[in-house]
Amino acid sequence: MASYDSDSSDGAFTETNVLLGYASRDDKNETISKLGGRPDWLDAQKPPSAAFARCKACKNLMALILQLNAELPERFPGHDRRLYVFACKRESCRRKTGSIRALRGVRVWGKEEFAATQEVGAAPTQEETKTKNDGPGLGDALFGGKGLGGGASLAGANPFSSNTNPFSASSSKNLSSPARCHEAARENSPELSRTFAETLSLNTTPTSLLPPLEPWPESSSQPEPHPTLYISEADYETLDPTPTKIPENAQIEDADAPETVSALDKEAFESSMDATFQKFADRLAQNPDQVIRYEFGGTPLLYSKTDAVGDKLSKGSMPGCPNCGGRRTFEVQLTPNAIAELEADDMSLEGMEWGTIIVCVCEKNCVPTHVNHDETGYMEEWAGVQWEELTKQK
Repeated sequence: MASYDSDSSDGAFTETNVLLGYASRDDKNETISKLGGRPDWLDAQKPPSAAFARCKACKNLMALILQLNAELPERFPGHDRRLYVFACKRESCRRKTGSIRALRGVRVWGKEEFAATQEVGAAPTQEETKTKNDGPGLGDALFGGKGLGGGASLAGANPFSSNTNPFSASSSKNLSSPARCHEAARENSPELSRTFAETLSLNTTPTSLLPPLEPWPESSSQPEPHPTLYISEADYETLDPTPTKIPENAQIEDADAPETVSALDKEAFESSMDATFQKFADRLAQNPDQVIRYEFGGTPLLYSKTDAVGDKLSKGSMPGCPNCGGRRTFEVQLTPNAIAELEADDMSLEGMEWGTIIVCVCEKNCVPTHVNHDETGYMEEWAGVQWEELTKQK
């Protein structure tokens, strides 16, 4: 994972390697990647234990807020992958550890690929990672070798798509174009310290990671699902390279000038001037409709550097994968607009309060040790929740 301080939008670049997902009520033949609704498991006959979706604070079942088709056939050939994020709907559980959890579903078809997931080996080098991410096959891996107007095959499904292409033929972008690779930006990005998860204890017994096998109750006994919105459109992030300028008629008051605002407003203003949050807000403002940001092995956009999650990510102290002992890497994050979309027609949700949810996964896409070839397995992954600061709600 690149250092958070690196910024692929610096200089003349106007397009980043981050894939943005947008929500729509129209599924456009996309039925897997979505906000809300109920989870669709890789194997409908063998769902994971319901214990994976229980809030660690109140022990009640949580509601799905994100389901993502995360197949990456170039990086993980022969792997079916799907990500799930659950959130507790109880107001009393907000801001509590374990009230939001992430789950990775995996099924490996090829025997060679399956064997590779069982081996505990060294993480790929920076050059290997760059080759996989930036090579000419990336467009094939994500979009079946076609631009937005082309038909995608199941083998080349993009992370937001099932086996059909949900994108409009009117789009002019060809996502397999090397123009989006930003090779120079990646070369200038400092690499995280190699102590990223290497200094942690990774000797956890895999069987201790598994929750008790718990069947899912009938739908009537589960929490009411959030409205279903499909992530049927996606595009690479484009940014305005022109820096924001202070208007010429702006007035800057002397530091000793009399107070003209209340202490509460001043606190909110000073909080809003936090550089990390300002970068977060400015970046999202350029593509305000985005609900998720996706870049396997990329860099999350932090809401804050001073909370526990921001501090952990900034220092590269991400917990490693307890199943295989390998590293975890960033894959996807939800933006505040996901809340707005989910709550648009359901005021009973009473307002979720996170600023962003960052999901980091095993970078080898390992299979749980108890799962056999061609079987579906599920592993809980790391969900870093950056809660909205109360002063930013004012």
